Amino acid sequence: MPETLPADSVGLVTPQTAHFDDPLALACGKTLPAYELVYETYGELNAAGSNAVLICHALSGNHHAAGYHGTQERKPGWWDAHIGPGKTIDTNRFFVVSLNNLGGCHGTTGPCSINPETDRQWGPEFPVITVADWVHSQARLADRLGIERFAAVIGGSLGGMQVLQWTLDYPQRIANAVVIAATPRLSAQNIAFNEVARQAIRSDPDFHDGWYDEHGTLPKRGLKLARMVGHITYLSEHSMGAKFGRDLRSDELNFGYDVEFQVESYLRYQGDMFSTAFDANTYLLMTKALDYFDPAGAHGGDLAAALAPAQCPFLVVSFSTDWRFAPERSRELVDALVRAGKSVSYAEIDSLYGHDAFLLPDERYQAVFSGFMKRVVRDLRLEGK
Repeated sequence: MPETLPADSVGLVTPQTAHFDDPLALACGKTLPAYELVYETYGELNAAGSNAVLICHALSGNHHAAGYHGTQERKPGWWDAHIGPGKTIDTNRFFVVSLNNLGGCHGTTGPCSINPETDRQWGPEFPVITVADWVHSQARLADRLGIERFAAVIGGSLGGMQVLQWTLDYPQRIANAVVIAATPRLSAQNIAFNEVARQAIRSDPDFHDGWYDEHGTLPKRGLKLARMVGHITYLSEHSMGAKFGRDLRSDELNFGYDVEFQVESYLRYQGDMFSTAFDANTYLLMTKALDYFDPAGAHGGDLAAALAPAQCPFLVVSFSTDWRFAPERSRELVDALVRAGKSVSYAEIDSLYGHDAFLLPDERYQAVFSGFMKRVVRDLRLEGK
């Protein structure tokens, strides 16, 4: 990492922790008696409290969306390409809040936390969490920070589902919604991928029905396989082909089952890294939250009826080679918003990078996204903070 931080970086950031003693009733019927949310902020909240933006993370994301935790950190936050001074989410204009969701494994209360009723880790007994539960906890964090209404709530993938839930549960508290590379509900194929990943974890002998910490083990093999399966779905055929092709690690075939192709080496490396950096029980919780999300389910499958409470303008963005959350799913959302009489802008971005494209810089993507955020600045008169 350079000794001098990039000029368009939010710089060095320190995670903060908010403790809540008020019990949180969950959709599963259980209650969290108390909990903590780890979050980061970038920029400054204006006197009116009107310039706040909430960033909702995807499945394996966390609170560290931008900037650096230290001068030796090799990589900045996961969405640093879009958050910072003069960037799409301009921290000269906006006060940005990014948190690690309940059930997470980066400091927020989750399966790795101590259950106050048992004095042992929650482990597999941590309650199943839904997208709506996350949104309710985020609203409480907003209260704590003095934010009555977000200028925008923004998220990609599973984060986009949280944005959509915000517009339904707290329509008065969200001025704009940005839903990127997301879907109003998972297809059967997506649920199937999630189930394969969960079974890879649960069938690992070191999983111990979720009590692996008490056995001094980690289900590394299961997590590795889950990540490998997931990673394949996040990339496009073109991006994998362009990066690896059928290149061999050596000049000849070995006629065995060790790593021979570069793509095999890459997937195993990604899986190995993930297996020690992410919690298995958290992975199970996050994928279940994905599976359960379906706002139209309570309205007989009528998505337009489900969207009736929403009041704010929407930006919906999809990517041409995203086959995990295909553009058809975004268009389904856009069509329902139009039928419901809502204000919506839509862009399908030509990209070679599959689902992961929402994380990467792209000229047209940034133009569309930045254009929408500049309109937010104008409409809310945030030019001078």
